[in-house]
Amino acid sequence: MRSGLVQSFFAPTTRPRIVRAEGVWFTDSDGRRYLDASSGPVACNLGHAHPRILDAMMRQARDLTFAFPTQFETEVNERLGARLAELSGPGLDRAFLVSGGSEAIETAIKFLRQHAVAIGEPERWKVIALEPSYHGNTLGALAISGDPVARQVFAPLLASQPHVPAPLTYRVPENHSAESWARHCAGLLDEVIRREGPETILAFVMEPVGGTSSGANVPHELYHRAVRDICTRHGIALVHDEVMCGAGRTGCFLASEHWPGVRPDVVVLAKGISAGYTPMGAVLAPASMVDRVAAAGGFMHTFTYFANPLSCAVGLAVLDELAAGDLVGNAGRMGALLCEGLNRLAQEFRTIGDVRGLGLLLAVELIADKETKRSLPLVLNAVGRLQEIALGQGLALYARRTAGGRWGEWFMVAPPLTVTAAEIDELLNRLRSAMFIFEAEMEALQTS
Repeated sequence: MRSGLVQSFFAPTTRPRIVRAEGVWFTDSDGRRYLDASSGPVACNLGHAHPRILDAMMRQARDLTFAFPTQFETEVNERLGARLAELSGPGLDRAFLVSGGSEAIETAIKFLRQHAVAIGEPERWKVIALEPSYHGNTLGALAISGDPVARQVFAPLLASQPHVPAPLTYRVPENHSAESWARHCAGLLDEVIRREGPETILAFVMEPVGGTSSGANVPHELYHRAVRDICTRHGIALVHDEVMCGAGRTGCFLASEHWPGVRPDVVVLAKGISAGYTPMGAVLAPASMVDRVAAAGGFMHTFTYFANPLSCAVGLAVLDELAAGDLVGNAGRMGALLCEGLNRLAQEFRTIGDVRGLGLLLAVELIADKETKRSLPLVLNAVGRLQEIALGQGLALYARRTAGGRWGEWFMVAPPLTVTAAEIDELLNRLRSAMFIFEAEMEALQTS
């Protein structure tokens, strides 16, 4: 029986059964190999079976695998928090360590709410986010995520939150450029804050470089500066969700470093800080805010596995490896090479409309017509079909249809930060083969 307990919850499909992974390669039970073109769900930043990460796991497992932080202190917890603060720079001095991105977003929202109460601003509770956007699957994270289809299903369970248009750069409204649309979107944020009442707004949450919800959208630099100014002016916390784009993936440890002077008040990390070897997430916040919450009675928030010693040891080993191998620099260099190759494919294939992103966080948007930027018919499930074809060519791609494809369809191209030029060539060759099959199939379906 191929379908296990987890798989049986999803729509029926046939997936390869993976039995081994090493570097950028998966091997299935039939001995076939697949190049991991997206680091799983953009998480496995160091590839698979990295020997020094496995050694760190084993050393920590022999010493200590669990100690609850409300009862005990551990050195590895303190060292990881200090290292994350050091890498993230001034103003992000304290770390709260959890088990993943959704938990980290929940933690950030609850921390900011408790801080607002502690400083005498209990009327602040609303969190503004972009549409489209994705910030996690727990109810609090889902409430702020900009996906109207998901909200339709879960609306009775969610506290409704305000949303504003995302500064997308590929499909912009008529008579707008990417820059003018960014300016307009920033203005709408200010407008919504004023309409809702600035004194009621707790935070504005955004990805500085988009993940799967926007296909690695990189907002115009004007938007970043304007948003920082708006949040400062209204006393609202600017939260950067760097679950996907952080930990070196874009060529800087934090993606926000690409825009000097645009510092968030709170940063959320996950995925890359443990490189997929163990569940890990983190919330980074200023010491001044943390101290106010602590003085008011402490943070009313824990998870069973928060600051887990085994996960912290893995996180430390991952951060050591990022530095020792200059992998953040490699993300910039290999990302430029990969982007160049993807743009060559865009010239060759009529269904590739856009290539975008930063470093090794890239996305390719599929379209029916380059001139109009019209999407392929949703009934074709184009990106899902391309993933299936790519698997047949030994290439594992990752995609997520936001709001049923309302804003378009794209797939992520985000190999591990350890990727080499030769592996990028192999990735592009396999993707090219998949695209030939995909285009022929799409043409046949649309003309039949």
